[in-house]
Amino acid sequence: MTYLAIGYGNPLRSDDGAGQKVAELVANWHRKDVRSLPLHQLTPELADEISRADIAIFIDATPVTSATPARVQVQLLEPLAIASSLGHNSTPQYLLSLAKELYHAAPKAYWILIPAVNFEFGEKFSPITEQGIKIALKKIEEIIGNEQPITNNQQPTTKNQ
Repeated sequence: MTYLAIGYGNPLRSDDGAGQKVAELVANWHRKDVRSLPLHQLTPELADEISRADIAIFIDATPVTSATPARVQVQLLEPLAIASSLGHNSTPQYLLSLAKELYHAAPKAYWILIPAVNFEFGEKFSPITEQGIKIALKKIEEIIGNEQPITNNQQPTTKNQ
């Protein structure tokens, strides 16, 4: 079984860099069955790499809003139905579709969304995002260990809670 972890976001915009940070930490595991890519953004060129994985894990920060809970979310992803014209809207689902269309292989895929509250210029994570990074790493360990859909979402807490 081969795994591809793709963490993306801007590390110079505080919490937005959480996906890249998780990908860097996963790379430090030095597992032969796990390839980890910290990136600024998703691009169509990733479709080839995605098509060669058994399981793809996308990691990104998501703003906390009244509609978006302040917890790590893990979603099972499916490729989109692709029309004949392929655009440049590189979402995880789009890249799965592209991999399927161009390389005839789309892996099982997860999207891990880490709660984020600070998108100002800077390189420091907010406490909620720091905790979310730890939980995201545990979720990736669960995916790699279980190879089953992870449905339980955990509430990040700060040290003061």
